[in-house]
Amino acid sequence: MLVHAWKDEASCWINGERQTSSEKLEVVDPATGESVSEVPWGGTEMAEKAVEAAWSAFPEWSNRLPHERAEVLKEWAAGIRHNKNSLAELLSREQGKPVAEALGEIEVAASFVEWYGEEAKRLGGEVLPPGKRGQQITVLHRPVGVAALITPWNYPAAMVTRKVAPALAAGCTVVIKPASETPLIAAALIQLLIETELPSGVANLVIGDAKLIGKTWLEDHRVRKISFTGSTAVGKELMRQGADQMKRLSLELGGNAPAIVFDDVDCDRVADAIVDNKFENCGQMCNGINLIYAQESVREELEEKIRSRVAKIMVGRGTDKKSQMGPLINQAAQEKVAFFVEDAVNKGARLLCGGEKLTTGEYADGFFYSPTVLAGVESGMALTEEEVFGPVAPILSFQSESEVIERSNRTPYGLAAYLFTNDARRIKRVSEALDFGMIGVNGTSLSFPQSPFGGVKESGVGREGGRYGLEEFLELKSILTMLD
Repeated sequence: MLVHAWKDEASCWINGERQTSSEKLEVVDPATGESVSEVPWGGTEMAEKAVEAAWSAFPEWSNRLPHERAEVLKEWAAGIRHNKNSLAELLSREQGKPVAEALGEIEVAASFVEWYGEEAKRLGGEVLPPGKRGQQITVLHRPVGVAALITPWNYPAAMVTRKVAPALAAGCTVVIKPASETPLIAAALIQLLIETELPSGVANLVIGDAKLIGKTWLEDHRVRKISFTGSTAVGKELMRQGADQMKRLSLELGGNAPAIVFDDVDCDRVADAIVDNKFENCGQMCNGINLIYAQESVREELEEKIRSRVAKIMVGRGTDKKSQMGPLINQAAQEKVAFFVEDAVNKGARLLCGGEKLTTGEYADGFFYSPTVLAGVESGMALTEEEVFGPVAPILSFQSESEVIERSNRTPYGLAAYLFTNDARRIKRVSEALDFGMIGVNGTSLSFPQSPFGGVKESGVGREGGRYGLEEFLELKSILTMLD
């Protein structure tokens, strides 16, 4: 099996072939501002060509036996793992996260492919009780058709495979549009997929303007399914535009995740869990903790334990082995985080550590922000209303269970929430009362291949992961047959 160095190999892919374009996109390392690579910049013509390829490939791929589709996915997972070191290096350079985190993401990406390869073999329908004598009712699962997959920049490897793998397992063909900030890892993963026994046209990738490509795919009747991960504002626009053709939609959107800490916990263990979650990927995680609610009797202890851990986080370029946290993705993200912190401090929050852009020395050309902890945070500060998406841990105080449930639910978002307590009855009460799609109890890991991932309210529609993620790419067909 070939090991790639991923030097000047990034490309759009249609019908199993590299695509060229006179227009180029420069991909920039957010830690240094240096150019990582140039990739072809596709437009309407390339987007239409990708759909044509996927549409033409659909009949053959959808009629392949499940175990044949599974073999392709198994081979893809092996290729990803075989190239894990070079893929992690590439991911770190274009996205900024430390190589250790990037390696973890590559393994997660492979695990989604592996799991859906196995699940493809378990796809089946059912026979239902008849409604009258001599009747048979059969329910079949059929692939939706051509699926358009639009992926984000924060986890650009795992989000590609979490969409592509179930789509292929279901028998769909796909057109993929990766985030313009991080197209290289997506192109590398699709190249590895194309190097398997995958038929031409089953998987196609176009790098280009999101609005233009999205509009092209939304208006094409051959595209039956849209799966998007990104902002709530864009998700709402996709729903509006997709309504004309009643397209199937899966939308994984923004969050505003609370972490609720009751006074019966080990604050050391809780601080470890919160810091690991909050500062992973420089805080750029849709299910990352956004607000920390500490019960008043343990608030000061928890504040200090979080502060002491955050103050030790080593910030640097992702390819530096000492680095524990890399840069934000771009200058706009850096400015947004700075605004949230400044607004909170101006309204009375106390800065326990951090709170500044890092702009000198090794940080001069990147988009770094110091790991930050804020205490005395109150409702009405901008960071309590919106997703920060950066390395800022705001700590709020609460007194009672009913109070913190009401405050946590007072948001239009409902992706994830976290709960820390040793009281079994409280776990049941609070986890059921929180209006979120996912609840982490005494831990913060929520994304596994077998588990559904997604939110309620304005955090999205549908689920990724598990059998639920596979069903997003399937239609039900009922066949009612009179046998007598």
